[in-house]
Amino acid sequence: MAARAGVGFLAIFAAASSLAALPASAQTNDPNISQTELDCLQTMAAGGVCGPDGRPALPGAIALPDLLVDLFPNPEPREPAAQPEPAAPAAGAVETASPETPEQPATPDPSPAAGPPPGSLATVPPASPPVAISGEFVPDEVLVTVDGDADVVSALAAAFGLEVRSQRVSTLLGSTVVRFGIPDGRPVSLVLAQLAGDARTQARVPNHIYDLQQAAGAQNYAFQRIALTPDSASGENVRIAVIDTGIDETHPALKGVVESIFDAMPGVEVTVRDHATSVAGLIAGIGDLPGMAPGSKIYHARAFEGGRSTMDIILAALDWAAEQDVRIINMSFVGPDNEFLQAACAAARDRDMVLVAAAGNNGPKAPYGYPAAYDSVIAVTATDDKDQLMQEANRGPYVFVSAPGVNMMAPVGGGQDLVTGTSFAAAIVSGAIANLIHNQPDRSADWVEAALSATAKDLGETGRDADYGYGLIDAAAAEAVR
Repeated sequence: MAARAGVGFLAIFAAASSLAALPASAQTNDPNISQTELDCLQTMAAGGVCGPDGRPALPGAIALPDLLVDLFPNPEPREPAAQPEPAAPAAGAVETASPETPEQPATPDPSPAAGPPPGSLATVPPASPPVAISGEFVPDEVLVTVDGDADVVSALAAAFGLEVRSQRVSTLLGSTVVRFGIPDGRPVSLVLAQLAGDARTQARVPNHIYDLQQAAGAQNYAFQRIALTPDSASGENVRIAVIDTGIDETHPALKGVVESIFDAMPGVEVTVRDHATSVAGLIAGIGDLPGMAPGSKIYHARAFEGGRSTMDIILAALDWAAEQDVRIINMSFVGPDNEFLQAACAAARDRDMVLVAAAGNNGPKAPYGYPAAYDSVIAVTATDDKDQLMQEANRGPYVFVSAPGVNMMAPVGGGQDLVTGTSFAAAIVSGAIANLIHNQPDRSADWVEAALSATAKDLGETGRDADYGYGLIDAAAAEAVR
């Protein structure tokens, strides 16, 4: 290559020297030169440039000789780098032992930047900035999966100056999950980076915070809108997990409906029971406030207080639900993307559980809401009695289907009230799915997802869109799918 390069450069130098000797008009009597070559010589004599084909190039253009292209060959075209998922919106202040929550960094713009065409000399992309932790999280804790026993956990705590606040084996993650406290005020991002260098840790995430999706809110019109007949609706013996606030299991609409209760935050006093009572009632309520799937069994996991929870608590609730062998998990909450939450949802789906989640009530320009935005989860947005989208609903390509969720009558702690939010639309979908599974128990999660999308009433733009997803669910049409 070196010899070839040397010969090439000598040839270029010789050509340039001969051109320099030509007069300004670049005339020549050489009978072997073509008209194109003559035009090129004239252009170069006038200070112009010839293209690779020997023709005069555009003014200001720069032509590289083939030799230089050989010396610096084009890199192989790269597959475009995967763009990070947009983070969920940060919520308000978190109640922890720390006096304040650190300011959260701005979420990077997920849109890919325009670049040069593949095969050009500049195809190597610029270095991407480090992706910051996004979404609100407990400021003095991290969650870590550990390869080892309690002794390894203790050794890690000692080595990195951390406190072991809890540890348990996760059913869905298949690993020991440790909640480490950071007693010295180091940033969460720094501790995660430090732990990443230790082979005894498998994965490390912030202890993210999640919020229930209830908007401030006649008769339940959902039956009519989703084509479900109240007299024949049934989810008898279908097990449904509801991960939510405390529940009023003594409410007349839930008498005998709640099969089991798990408290994922036993050290925290229950102060409100409205949200979970409404969600469970819309799914499986009886009496004067019938739900979409009466007869179904609610497995209730209390994981929220004051409308808030953390990744550690939610993971414990998900593990419990998986251990109860439920068919459906209703998650009417939203928060940031988290590796543990994604893995747990994927593992639950692998067990053929149908996961249903609220798309979010944070407005059209809000970042994606999780767990709804995971591929393993059915993301539900809310519509009113005229099939119009709830104004506060999140938008995005992850929205899968729509369901009634605006001004619906539902049970609350000690009574009943109008409720609004994607939380309650998710409950309507969970109830509709319970009917499908009750009618034919061997229907898989994949079948349910395909049936709902194929039969939904198209709303908004033609086909799936970022507002309504595939559209309003149609329980009767989905039931008819074979």
